[in-house]
Amino acid sequence: MGGTNFTDVLANRSPLGLSVLVVGALFLLARLFKRKARLSDIPAVGNATSKEARRKEFLSGTARDLYVEGYKKFKNSAFRIMTARQSECVVVSPEFLKHLKKLPEDVLSFNEAALQTKYTNITSNIPTIPHTLKTSLNPALFRLNPIILDEVSYAIQTEFPQSADWSEVRINGKLARIVAKTSGRIFVGPDLCRDEVYLDAAVNYTLDMTAAIQAVGFISPWLRPFLASRAPQVKKLHHRFQQADDFLRPVVTARRQAALHGLNEKDKPDDMLQWLMDSQDKFGQQSDREISKYQLSLTFAAIHTTTAALTNAFYSLAVTPNLVATLRQEVEEVLAETHGNITAVALQKMIKLDSFLKEVMRYYPQSATAFQRKVMKPVTLPNGQTIPTGVILEVPSHAINYDETIHASPDVFDALRFYKIRKEKEAALKSKMSAEDAFAESTTNNQFASVGDTSLAFGYGRNACPGRFFAANEMKMILATTFLKYDLKMPDGCTERYKNLTFGSQSVPDPTKTIMVRLRK
Repeated sequence: MGGTNFTDVLANRSPLGLSVLVVGALFLLARLFKRKARLSDIPAVGNATSKEARRKEFLSGTARDLYVEGYKKFKNSAFRIMTARQSECVVVSPEFLKHLKKLPEDVLSFNEAALQTKYTNITSNIPTIPHTLKTSLNPALFRLNPIILDEVSYAIQTEFPQSADWSEVRINGKLARIVAKTSGRIFVGPDLCRDEVYLDAAVNYTLDMTAAIQAVGFISPWLRPFLASRAPQVKKLHHRFQQADDFLRPVVTARRQAALHGLNEKDKPDDMLQWLMDSQDKFGQQSDREISKYQLSLTFAAIHTTTAALTNAFYSLAVTPNLVATLRQEVEEVLAETHGNITAVALQKMIKLDSFLKEVMRYYPQSATAFQRKVMKPVTLPNGQTIPTGVILEVPSHAINYDETIHASPDVFDALRFYKIRKEKEAALKSKMSAEDAFAESTTNNQFASVGDTSLAFGYGRNACPGRFFAANEMKMILATTFLKYDLKMPDGCTERYKNLTFGSQSVPDPTKTIMVRLRK
């Protein structure tokens, strides 16, 4: 028997039904005013006063300035900011991170804040994934590095022009396919990672997911239950998932069948898909569709941010020939010690390259904020301020990146910033410990993959990216291979680095721009 819906009540106009509606409306209004009253105790930033004017101010290109303003004024507390989400966010001091990271998902939810899980059906709250990354992928990186490098070499050779003459290349699209192939080699194996159906699904699923998350964010929270599922971007995402699932699920099914017929352990595929399937012994049986969905979640995480970071890196390199020469020299010197092999040890020794990537992420962060969480239950901050249920909470990572008390001359892009810090720290420590220990200690908070309350590019706490070590190795291999085999420059007439595209708190490299590439002579 079907339940009574909202339109039925309006049509019948029964006294009881109307009473229920009135009580319900009053309840919602009471909650709204209560939340607003609590938020009013938290100071706001910006010059505009009305909700819509503040939102327009945020979207006018000044969002990052607003975060910096709030960070400077309320560095040790919290402030409010109206964002593109159609609701206010509360931005908190990084000093509170150690306290906030201890709160469980049912109090502070990453999924509800960042992924709009309720409407997109996307979730990262899948214990199988971080467990498998931490226990299967990360410990295997030394063993897997030759396989990763093999795919990097193949992908670059097939995507970059193979000519000694200069060719104009739209680099973002090329890098997306290189990253998709390389990560796919580890995620789904050598046969599938080069399949055009897989590549199309992997690259475009990432784009569609981003569009769907943003589309839901633009809908008023009160209207999302009615409109979000109808948004064209959300419908397109669900269609893309179905396409990807149609491709991946038969692979999962075939592997299950092979296991049932007594497949030898040594003959099992050595990839993430298989590790996810094997993890069911610990986390319980999952359907083929669920395993397929897990794989797509990994694909999004692997391709989206890595491609953007690499595009930013290539744009900076193309406009700075001296930097290319400096990093190429380091790669060649390190490889001279490893007989030309880009080993795991070689990657660790490329500390100038590591510094360059960390500076790219500091100077060109993809978001002005980090540690986005939705408050599911009221949260009291260490300073006594209370954040009510339903509010999005975040940390102003861009403002932290440009804090001169943390980074000297933060407005200057210094590719060797963290290299110099590490060298200075290492020299100071050598009098107190062995050279090996001094080197290891100097990497703390200064390495590309480091996370901390002043280094938030890979997140923080239990939701810090568990695949960041794989991503760091992958990016270094792509850049090192490029330095060894190719020259880069800007197109004729272009003398400045391309500006990133900004929208609200988001900033991405312009995917339509080109650079010049040629084989080294």
